[in-house]
Amino acid sequence: MAGNPVDPLHTLSAALAVPADSKEQADILATLRESLEAHPNPIPILCTTLIKTVSSAGDSLLKRWVLDLLHFAISRSNLSNEVRTQLASQSVETLASLLHDSNARTVKVSIQCLTTVYPLLFRSLCTNRTLRQQWDILSQCKARILEFIWSPNASSGVKVSAIKFMQRIIIVQTRGISDPRLQNKNDPNISNVPVDHPFLPGPALEAEGMKLLESVITMLYTSQNPELLSAILHSWSNLVKQRPALVQLVVSSLSSWTPAALSGLPAPSIKSVEKAVRILLIHISRGPHGSSFGAQINEALSQQVVRMERASAEEKARKAAVAASATEATRKRPSSAPAEQPSDPKRMKVDADIPGNASAAFLASFDFTTLPISLITDLIVANLQAFTEPALLELVQAYKQSRGLTPSPPVSGTPQPAQPTLEATPTPGLSAEPAVKDEPVDPLQMDIDEEEMEYEPDRLNMELSGDEIIAEEETIPADLPEALTLDLIDSSLLGPKELTDIERNTLMRGSVGRIWDGAEELKADSVTPSQWPGASPTDMWMLLIVRMVTRVAHLDGDQSPEDGGDETTDSQDKKAVDFYSRQDNLRQTLCDYIMADFPSRLRLVTTWMNEEWYNDRIRMADDPLWRPNYESWLNQVVSTYQTVLEGKPEGKPDGKDKAFARFLLDLPSVPPDVLGLLRDLSVDPDKMHVGFTSLREFVLERPSLRAEALQVLLELTTHPDPVTRRAAINTVRRWVPGIEPMDSMIRDFALQILRRLQKRPPKGEAPKVIDEHAGAGDENMEDGQLPSEDLLQTPYLPEGIELPAQKAHVLQHVELLFALSVKIPEFLDEIFTAYGQMELTVQAAVQDLITALIKSLGSSNGKLLTLMRTCPPGSESLALRVLTIFTEHGRPSAQLVALVKGLISDRDLDARFLIPIIAEMDKPDILKYLPRIVSILNGQQEPKNLVRSVFSSVVTTPPQTFGSVSSNLPRVRQSELLTPAELMVLLHEAEKEIGLKSAIEAIGVCFSMTDVFRSEILAVVMQQIVDEPVLPVLFLRTVIQAVTTYRTLVGFVSTTLLSRLITKKIWQNPHLWEGFIRCAKVIAPASFGALLQLPKEQLRELVDKQPSLKSGLREYVTKRAGNKARVAGFLDIFGEDDDASPVAPATPDVVMASVPA
Repeated sequence: MAGNPVDPLHTLSAALAVPADSKEQADILATLRESLEAHPNPIPILCTTLIKTVSSAGDSLLKRWVLDLLHFAISRSNLSNEVRTQLASQSVETLASLLHDSNARTVKVSIQCLTTVYPLLFRSLCTNRTLRQQWDILSQCKARILEFIWSPNASSGVKVSAIKFMQRIIIVQTRGISDPRLQNKNDPNISNVPVDHPFLPGPALEAEGMKLLESVITMLYTSQNPELLSAILHSWSNLVKQRPALVQLVVSSLSSWTPAALSGLPAPSIKSVEKAVRILLIHISRGPHGSSFGAQINEALSQQVVRMERASAEEKARKAAVAASATEATRKRPSSAPAEQPSDPKRMKVDADIPGNASAAFLASFDFTTLPISLITDLIVANLQAFTEPALLELVQAYKQSRGLTPSPPVSGTPQPAQPTLEATPTPGLSAEPAVKDEPVDPLQMDIDEEEMEYEPDRLNMELSGDEIIAEEETIPADLPEALTLDLIDSSLLGPKELTDIERNTLMRGSVGRIWDGAEELKADSVTPSQWPGASPTDMWMLLIVRMVTRVAHLDGDQSPEDGGDETTDSQDKKAVDFYSRQDNLRQTLCDYIMADFPSRLRLVTTWMNEEWYNDRIRMADDPLWRPNYESWLNQVVSTYQTVLEGKPEGKPDGKDKAFARFLLDLPSVPPDVLGLLRDLSVDPDKMHVGFTSLREFVLERPSLRAEALQVLLELTTHPDPVTRRAAINTVRRWVPGIEPMDSMIRDFALQILRRLQKRPPKGEAPKVIDEHAGAGDENMEDGQLPSEDLLQTPYLPEGIELPAQKAHVLQHVELLFALSVKIPEFLDEIFTAYGQMELTVQAAVQDLITALIKSLGSSNGKLLTLMRTCPPGSESLALRVLTIFTEHGRPSAQLVALVKGLISDRDLDARFLIPIIAEMDKPDILKYLPRIVSILNGQQEPKNLVRSVFSSVVTTPPQTFGSVSSNLPRVRQSELLTPAELMVLLHEAEKEIGLKSAIEAIGVCFSMTDVFRSEILAVVMQQIVDEPVLPVLFLRTVIQAVTTYRTLVGFVSTTLLSRLITKKIWQNPHLWEGFIRCAKVIAPASFGALLQLPKEQLRELVDKQPSLKSGLREYVTKRAGNKARVAGFLDIFGEDDDASPVAPATPDVVMASVPA
């Protein structure tokens, strides 16, 4: 069906055409549902059409089918989130009306649909500010469903669905994961609600979510409904996964929970809730956030085990008492059979004991498989206890006889008399046989008879073949003396047969094999609860095998050589070597068996190592020369495990396999070289999971080794390999903050590693002497240098930072601290303080490496803003880097702009602080701070590029080029931008504040922006400046640069500008007068008309300084013959210099080079 979808409309029409609620309609709808599950695209159209049609109708097959289809589409289908959200939006009003339906099933399915609808619409409404009515409907649904939880009339199914809905409300209306790298976009939570949302009150919804969580916890402690409690506990697994901040509250609630409110309920109901609590606690402990609460969870689980065992024992005692009472009542009940023998035997089966017949008939027809196994076991035990031991044995013998089995000798405490036939008829040859007195048989001996038969195979074979009688006759000696006296005082048992090494090994292997096979057979019959460690048959057989290997054999070294000459020391040494060799062979066999499947034989190897350790202790107490076995075989197991890992495909162990970590954790003593092994495993990319898991468990569960294991992890946080280093950082960062004592140790280590980046005195040079009354150590030296002997060293860090510093080496020192700073922003203080005492190349590396940390904290982080405001001396460049990171991909916030403006006012900071925020200022502030930015120009290309970008961001573009500006530039109101003319005028007016050289360079930047500073803009600038009462020094230089760039400005300068300058008596300012003369030469002969307006004295000075202008002026005056006296005067000034070369227009480069700055 999945491969051949049916036509939805045709199939639905067929379903509607058949009789309603008929089997035929059900089959057609089931076929359509199967097709829609495989091909769900038509579901939204069908649901939106049908849900409104059937919602107002009574209960029917079609209505239930449509509701189930809607539930599938919204909750479990593979439709996209957008489609599901749209379907939820279209059906929420109908679902709200169905909450008031009289049918409980309809209400339950509607609640299940709304459980998914709520988060879908919540996420949609966070971004859509216009659907107020939809939120009101959703709020009404929420209120209605929460009423069902406390309603006494609601059915159990409706209440369970309402509980799950409330748990979803709690998840949505609480805050998600704060780390942006771990956030899930498909996890709507209260953090998604904007602060200014018109109808979603974020704080109120968050408070409601926490209040509902408190209600759930109260219900956990007070409810007597096991189904509701199970629903609460099952839904909390998602809560702890999606809301790590609530894990502590959940663990505390579960740890303190007891079934006190469930008293009076059946034991199975209480046990089911206990199991749900236990499963949830174990689930949390194995999760990513459970390690912090391991001790608390383990304590709660141990208390629960004791509680459950006590409840189980009480329940068994109660059942046994009930069964015993029932049995006793049955035995005391008078018989209904007549005392006399009935005359008609056939009537006995009908008339006698009619109640007994009824009971037998009932029991014969009763299906005992429907009863719980525990109840059947209790009934059997209670019935067995109702009989005395002799009566029970008699019943067993009678049963065996009825089945044709050979009954065993009866067990009795009373001696049986001798058989008279034996005394009357003596056997020939046995007349003097002593009488054998029957003694009571020990039942324990009976239990081991079958095992002893294994050591008599011949006898067993004869018994099985039917030759038992013949075998017994052959074993009786024919010449037995008449009077046999046995004196056992001086008798001694023969020693065991000496076995060869091969025979010993064969015997031990056979024994171990039989023991292990016996344990496997008993597994199926074992009813011992798993929470009783060491009590199961498997554990007992396992312990027996281990002790056979570790404790049975003793080296007999106490015998003194009395006979046979002198026993040399060599022979004794040979015996010791042979003894230890045999024992090692046994241990090697056990080791090989374990390592063949280490994870499944973890309990065996743990038991073995604990026995070896204990055996060494008790043996060394008696014999100081005892050779210890624990450490040598522990190393053997560990090295073999390494070999097994290397032999796996690609050498990679299972990432979820924690067997080796559990093994090490359960060791009674951990040698130092094991930590070295774990260090080696951690640096191997294919085996690091084993190493880090083991070290983490040591830190959490072995306080005696916590410091050593944590030190290994901390040293690995400085490893040069990024993969190893980050794995170590992720391992230790989970204990920060708040998990002591690991928290303090990790903080101290991170700060000591940071100190290594600070300046240190050169080798061979003694540190500076500080004031002996200052009371400070070397770390407070005035120049920030630190003595080398106080620095922490790890195996993976160089002894000192080589300059220029490499970024990879610096990252080894700071990556742990940067990772911790996300959780503990106070570390930023230490970073900024240490930064000022670092070399320049180290500072450059830190500026680059800190980018990811600053981005994760965000521009609204209060600690960062405070540090930028109060950064320590020497860390200003780091604060500037932080500011640059905040603004390189977006506009700075108003808070950040105000902060930097305050910094500039209070502290003498670099003008580069103004560059990221200058475009966000208003025009007065731009005019105020722009000269300070321009002053950074020093002839190099980088400052020039910065200033050009600033000009582009604060200057409005002329109308002809609108649309050509990059959309990435900061956008401010056009009224707050400067016009190009205002910028050029500002550069001239602030030339003293900026500096003449920097101002010249800034004006050159403006001229390079030809799309902004066109000729008409420059004409406006020159006209505006020339009208100023005091002309800037650089004005004439700018005029010359303008006319050399745009020749169209020559007419304006010659006719208007020069004349205005003459009227302002430009010659009175030597610098400007020199520029005037050069400008006149540049635009000659266009400037001749204006020059003739000069007084004769100034005109004479001009031609004396620029003799090349004389011929041109003379020719100009001659051609314009007018007043002869005036012409004669000019000619007198210009003279008859026929040799003077004609005026040639100067090139821009030559002119600008000759213009004084």
